[in-house]
Amino acid sequence: MKDIIYITGHKNPDSDSICSAIAYSHLKNELGIQAKPCRLGKLNTESQFILDKFNLEEPDLITSAKAALRDIDLDTAVQVDTNTTLRRVWDLCLEYNTHTVYVVNEKKELIGLTTLSDISKIQMQDLNITKDLLKETPLINLVLALKGDFIYEGTLSRSGYVRIADKKLMERDIEGNIMVLSDNEDIMLTCMEKGCAVIAIAESYIPTDKVIDRAMELGVTLIKTQYNIMKILQMIYRSIPVGLMMTSTDKIQRFNGNEFVEDVAREMLKARYRNYPVFMNGRLIGSMGRFHVLKYSKKKLILLDHNERSQSIDDIEYGNILEIVDHHRIGDIETNQPIIFRNQNVGSTCTIVGMMYREHNITPPADIAGALCCAIISDTMNFHSPTCTEVDRDIAKELAELYNYNLDELATEMFKESAKIKGKSNRDILYTDFKEYEIAGKQIAIGQAYIYDMNTVACIEEDFQQFLEQENEVLKYDLLMMAFSNVEGKGSKFVYAGKLSHAIKSSFFEEAEDENFMKGLVSRKKQIIPKIASLLK
Repeated sequence: MKDIIYITGHKNPDSDSICSAIAYSHLKNELGIQAKPCRLGKLNTESQFILDKFNLEEPDLITSAKAALRDIDLDTAVQVDTNTTLRRVWDLCLEYNTHTVYVVNEKKELIGLTTLSDISKIQMQDLNITKDLLKETPLINLVLALKGDFIYEGTLSRSGYVRIADKKLMERDIEGNIMVLSDNEDIMLTCMEKGCAVIAIAESYIPTDKVIDRAMELGVTLIKTQYNIMKILQMIYRSIPVGLMMTSTDKIQRFNGNEFVEDVAREMLKARYRNYPVFMNGRLIGSMGRFHVLKYSKKKLILLDHNERSQSIDDIEYGNILEIVDHHRIGDIETNQPIIFRNQNVGSTCTIVGMMYREHNITPPADIAGALCCAIISDTMNFHSPTCTEVDRDIAKELAELYNYNLDELATEMFKESAKIKGKSNRDILYTDFKEYEIAGKQIAIGQAYIYDMNTVACIEEDFQQFLEQENEVLKYDLLMMAFSNVEGKGSKFVYAGKLSHAIKSSFFEEAEDENFMKGLVSRKKQIIPKIASLLK
């Protein structure tokens, strides 16, 4: 497994999830630990504003804790073109400790592959097969395979047969043959007169001008090599270009880098190939065998701003959770081994991350500090939320003073830009910041939107109520609720559906001045959920 830790917040991420993941990844990397910030959903308007303001990259989207092929260590996909000699392919296999080499065209597109076994079998093939292959082999390939040099490059066509001089030489038809000879120039001249096409001369012998001149007259190719005759006979078959004997793509099983390791392992059980190419976006990224899918490590995860399974990455049981950093109630995520679990009663996960920078005596750069400030402002509703603590205020102030940020100006700019629902669909409003809970055996889901101008809620309330009821006919939550909360902490307007609606109405709003509006009730974590839990329990 690639030695990288994926740091992510919850589904339907808010600014605290996004910014804490970015900042904590930066801190980990500063500490020499390779970490990568991720997200479990689309950025909301506020988070996008923060990233744009401080020129931060959007974290990559991940959808499952399962390891995909792109996440694990793959072998290098050794690539050659069609003209590469089998000798070179063999050497590459030894160099990269692999059994498979992939053949690509000029666009780096896979067109075939060959293996060590294929090369080993070449001299065991029927003579007619190897003859035809050598007939099509370029002369330069002979030189490369023999690690030799041209004395003269002739023009005669080859038959593909390879011979050495013997007692019956004068009786044989050697027209177009490749002759493997030592330093006997009389035999060289005889072979040329009988029509051979190529003479490979052993042990670096250079013939006299008489032989060379006759070769030039007849168009016979002369190649000298340091190898002896036996070695030449062995290596000459490795001059064949890989393109002539590769396995073509229509017979190759391939996998996509996005496929999960568990799924690929099942597919590999149905085949008997040693190696498989792995692609991403049409590009060959690696080669793998059974070893890779049997011995891979689970994806390493650090969870921020949540510790409940329903809010976390899908297939979390396939991941390896190393840490949890959160400021919510203790949820239901289980681990198979002890982990670092930092859970503090503060208003923002970014506050905890800011504390960690201080604890490690590391100063965050300006972009990270600015993002942390904005996320703390967001999660504490500019320090008006009942979840806000003195620790939140102190950390935000400390971060702001590093780079002369004005917290009030940041809050005004951010909320004016993001705390609005005009132009958004009902679906976007509900699911942008949406969390699921199980309380006393009941399935609860609550969306929340922070609003700068609460008058805009009245314009959509009736239509949104109908949408919520229709949505819950499919989702079947015991309570599906939407909280429209004022960014200054004045209170929230609620819309809800489900079997518990009547109980919620009578419990929440029996003393409310305005129907479905609760003054001062703005925190989902510290006020809304505890109030629902108290009612149900």
